[in-house]
Amino acid sequence: MNNIDTRRVAIYLLVAFGFSWTIALLIYLTGGIAGSQPVAEGFPITWALLLLTLYMLGPAIGNVVARLLTREGTADLWLRPKFRKGWPYWLVTWLLTPLMVIAGGVLYFLLFPEALNTAALRGEGMPGLPDTPVAPQLFILANILAAILISPLLNALPILGEEFGWRAYLQPKLLPLGERRMYLLVGLIWGVWHWPVIWMGYNYPGYAIWGSMAMVWFTFVLGIFLGWATLRAGSVWPAVIGHGALNGMANIWLLFLAAETNPLLGPAVVGVIGSIFFSVSALLIFWKARG
Repeated sequence: MNNIDTRRVAIYLLVAFGFSWTIALLIYLTGGIAGSQPVAEGFPITWALLLLTLYMLGPAIGNVVARLLTREGTADLWLRPKFRKGWPYWLVTWLLTPLMVIAGGVLYFLLFPEALNTAALRGEGMPGLPDTPVAPQLFILANILAAILISPLLNALPILGEEFGWRAYLQPKLLPLGERRMYLLVGLIWGVWHWPVIWMGYNYPGYAIWGSMAMVWFTFVLGIFLGWATLRAGSVWPAVIGHGALNGMANIWLLFLAAETNPLLGPAVVGVIGSIFFSVSALLIFWKARG
């Protein structure tokens, strides 16, 4: 099978999916995403949020367990920064990711102007914002800047739980198939891995089936972008930075919604329109990919 180590891939997938989907079952049994209760009285973190953080660790645990069970060792971990060689890809994922999120949201509101609530931009406040001593415009600007500059660093540890699995283990294992087929398979597997939380209303509330399909498309286009940066930099860290930047910006546009919208479309980046610029970049990378 084109030199694919099917045993190691199978062990990796069984552990990554088994761990994360078990956590998903615990989320369901503790009230699901919407009905989750705080971990303790007066503590703002819910069981769902806490368990979702653990859910993200499944791919990394799969990497470690597969290496231990097959005595693969610690060669080719993809954890060395290789900053001298890869710094352009660090920069691209760090800066281009939030720009594409912003551009996708702008496009969505251009197509659906009735969905845009401009109250905060006019300094009038809006229901989605907490009471703050600063003007709503400054609050939103501060959140955007924090998402761009700080989120990639704050999110690095939980994001590594995913990227140490998908980009640092599964991607190299499937690369003998050629870049294009590798991107297709990693994107599909990554999307399916999300399905239990999608079925519980995460990302696409009210759209369990179509949301599952939309997530596969999103992980495909995002996975190509992050996978390309990983390959070219020779390190998983550009993917960690880019994924962290995306998570920090993912829901920023929800502050501007005037009414409920179809999450399959946007304005959040997981919508088809919200992710359109990731789709364009992914198709360009896919077209130029080797094999």
